[in-house]
Amino acid sequence: MSLHPVLLEKLNAALAVQQPKPLTRRDACLPTVPGKTHAVIGMRRTGKTSFLQQLLQQQRASLPPERAFYLSFDDDRLAGIGVEQLGFLLEEYYRRYPNLRGRERVAWFLDEIQLVPDWERFVRRVMDTEQVEMVVSGSSARMLSREVHTSLRGRGMATVIRPFSFREFLRHHHEEPELPPSRWLAGERSLIEKRFREYLTEGGFPEAQGLTMAARIELLQGYVDTVLFRDVVERYAVSQVAALRWLVRQCLRNPAGSFSAHRLHLDLKAQGLGVAKDAVHTLLGHLLDAFLLSAAPLATESERQRNSNPRKLYPADPGLIRAFDASGRSNLGHALETVVFNELQRRGAEVSYVKTPHALEVDFLARYPEGSAELIQVCADMSTPGTRERELRAFEDAAQLYPEATRRLLVQDRDMAAAATGSPVLAQPAYEWLLCPHE
Repeated sequence: MSLHPVLLEKLNAALAVQQPKPLTRRDACLPTVPGKTHAVIGMRRTGKTSFLQQLLQQQRASLPPERAFYLSFDDDRLAGIGVEQLGFLLEEYYRRYPNLRGRERVAWFLDEIQLVPDWERFVRRVMDTEQVEMVVSGSSARMLSREVHTSLRGRGMATVIRPFSFREFLRHHHEEPELPPSRWLAGERSLIEKRFREYLTEGGFPEAQGLTMAARIELLQGYVDTVLFRDVVERYAVSQVAALRWLVRQCLRNPAGSFSAHRLHLDLKAQGLGVAKDAVHTLLGHLLDAFLLSAAPLATESERQRNSNPRKLYPADPGLIRAFDASGRSNLGHALETVVFNELQRRGAEVSYVKTPHALEVDFLARYPEGSAELIQVCADMSTPGTRERELRAFEDAAQLYPEATRRLLVQDRDMAAAATGSPVLAQPAYEWLLCPHE
């Protein structure tokens, strides 16, 4: 046997000197831990391939082209190839550059590698025997964080790529601010507030940028269908497809809502979709695995209470809300909360929500990797009578439970932030917080 001709063709192309493609720089970065295989994961169409190519360009800026290359296995001509082809690929590479073997570290970026069965065995062998820095990427549900750790026997680390953050959104449109908010001119602030409203509606999927509303909705609905059928139905042999689709529509039309498997089970039953309660738990788990949804549990030290109380579910991107809500109602509040939750995940926070003894709620308790904690309330409209008092009262109540946590109120614009001044809570426009993570 020998190297598959399509793989040979791809290797030749990968090693050729190419003009770098213009890419929107992502703020994600691989952890600097030596001796690890890096797995780049996330929901489909979030830009994992572009991120690998960004990493490749960074490597080639300081290395000869033969010491870093990118190769994708997402090609129907490679369907059915075995793991032995990866071994042939390695040998062909080192036949061309024998002086590198055992002497120089090289970087391989392998995209959609999960399409090759038993790829993990090849990666483990290369990590043990060669000086190859391996970065792999694949469809979300086929390369979960826990599977990367298990299959690579502790030698793998996962990096999640999400849709554009607000800063990346501005960068993509060549409007990223260079100065901190305190130094913005009036026109700059107005532009950022305008773009922020667009971001809350359009979201951050790279391919959705600049599309008309109709085209964007069709595109995002197609993304969700692909996740459902390829990452859930095919992978887990789900037979209750109608129930799964209903469940997804409910979650995306009611973002930031509290969902319990028991209530969803009853709602499905009322729709004539008889699904066992355990099956509802399982379907929700699949959607979380595919990164279509994320969940915030109740903040409590009790595992039993955490599991028995509803979780708040958030879509991967605010654009998905408008794509699945045909009611025409304003969803800016839910979109704003979704954006803040997703940003907290980007920052590596452990996120939960707080129910106080007086039945008040604080949207988020964020515990950051460095050990600090923060209570965060998100409010899109402070003009409703009593809203300011209610939000601040919830903070006061939650502070009795978490006195070590700072308190932050995130609102839609500067005028709303001014309405909350004079309190012990830091009130600021959400876009300032998104663009200044260290404040």
